[in-house]
Amino acid sequence: MKKDILPQQIRAARALIDWTRDDLANASGLTVRTLARIESSQTAPRQTTLEALAKALEAAGIEFISQNGGGPGVRLARRVDGK
Repeated sequence: MKKDILPQQIRAARALIDWTRDDLANASGLTVRTLARIESSQTAPRQTTLEALAKALEAAGIEFISQNGGGPGVRLARRVDGK
């Protein structure tokens, strides 16, 4: 599963589900420092790292929207945590 997601999409996804960096780091198995570096474009993440982030966010109800003329984005497909 190849996932091409942008730092802006990760930040927007966290905002939609009201997750902190700690929440996403715990759900994806990353460190908060790594996540902060990815979100601020200080590092180019490996494909496996992007897949871990996408899996965690998609499990929480996020749907990634690919480049389709209007630009990449995210939307809240469903909530699974009851918030």
